[in-house]
Amino acid sequence: MIARYWRWLLLLLLLGIAPGGQGAPGAVWVLGIDDAIGPASADYLVRSLDQAQAQGAQLVVIRMDTPGGLDSAMRQMVKAILASPVPVATFVAPSGARAASAGTYILYASHIAAMAPGTNLGAATPVQIGGPPGATRQDKAKGSADETLARKQVNDAAAYIRGLAQLRGRNTDWAEKAVREAVSLSASEALRLNVIDQVADDLPGLLRKLDGQTLTIAGQPRQLQTTGASLVEHLPDWRTRVLAVITNPSVALILIMIGVYGLLFEFMNPGSTVGGVVGGICLLLALYALQLLPVSFAGVALIMLGLAFMIGEAFLPSFGVVGFGGIVAFVVGALILIDTDAPGFGIPLALIGTLALLSALLIGGVMGMALKARRRAVLSGDAGLVGSMVTITGVMAGNPLCGFVLAQGEQWQVQCATPLQPGQRVRVTARQGVMLEVSAAAPAAQGE
Repeated sequence: MIARYWRWLLLLLLLGIAPGGQGAPGAVWVLGIDDAIGPASADYLVRSLDQAQAQGAQLVVIRMDTPGGLDSAMRQMVKAILASPVPVATFVAPSGARAASAGTYILYASHIAAMAPGTNLGAATPVQIGGPPGATRQDKAKGSADETLARKQVNDAAAYIRGLAQLRGRNTDWAEKAVREAVSLSASEALRLNVIDQVADDLPGLLRKLDGQTLTIAGQPRQLQTTGASLVEHLPDWRTRVLAVITNPSVALILIMIGVYGLLFEFMNPGSTVGGVVGGICLLLALYALQLLPVSFAGVALIMLGLAFMIGEAFLPSFGVVGFGGIVAFVVGALILIDTDAPGFGIPLALIGTLALLSALLIGGVMGMALKARRRAVLSGDAGLVGSMVTITGVMAGNPLCGFVLAQGEQWQVQCATPLQPGQRVRVTARQGVMLEVSAAAPAAQGE
């Protein structure tokens, strides 16, 4: 009897129903986005919404502070929010935070938009793609291809955010103005203009204001019960953290360098394994990161060409011309590698200069070793054999003028004008095919 009761109780708990027939409030999941919007942010949000649904959360709160980010990542996040069966509240907090550019779209897409005092949103104009940093429309000739592309991007972004505003019943005129004129709003102004739904000092204050509010999710009304609901702080896991690191353009560029030079070291020292393993892993990680980022194929090609030239300098007698040409190609390619001016996705000039300087030092070191090697006496081949001192290891039976020696790690047959004896020191005077001609060493040399 007791076992049957516990089975029924467990079933009721799984269904989210208390024994008294009163609905038990689900947990409130809290996510944090505190950096530029990128592939890692999108992966974090999409997987978190899936997990929140699987675990029966009643609300997901995105605590946001972002300068903006990539359009592709932002759209992926907006799609996940629109398709989520769990209500999503975006809360721009704490005071001093912002939801600029891509963050404004995410705020508009959420079921509930909230801000803390002292925060702002807006400036949602899409950044110019492919042009030089800091370029403005006034810098370009009217009617140019760049101007046409910019107009297309602005019109597309304005229509996109206007559709989100209409879907959530928010101010459509200001939404379009944020895109076309890059305007911003404070929290109090946003509430007054119906851009957001709530202003709260902190997360507990926001949950108190949301308690009892009814939302329409997938065509069905759903009432929030946030008072007394447990909070689940869902932090980024190891996958999100790793993805955030490798999709940093600076890290991706460093991984390319390590990968290429690691493979070069492996090719120059076959069997060392360390260079091949590390280089292969780094190069694959870099290629994976680049396919997630808005990269310029011309930049990638110039970087690869530059690295090929720098590697070729170690094998070609160009006296530095090929190597330093490779450095120039590498620097130009790194400057145009990332095809966007979105905040948080630029490659610092200091990093590019440091990598170019390290490559120049490497090339200089290789050239120095090559020059030293040319001045050294040849110690292998015929030049290394002729004139060397060797020891007779054996004498041919029936012919004391012929014997055997060990030279350069190999056994040779030798012949001499005088009889030979095992252990005798002789000097190589010439090579005839596989036969060495030797002469008896001077007494002073034998005593060495």
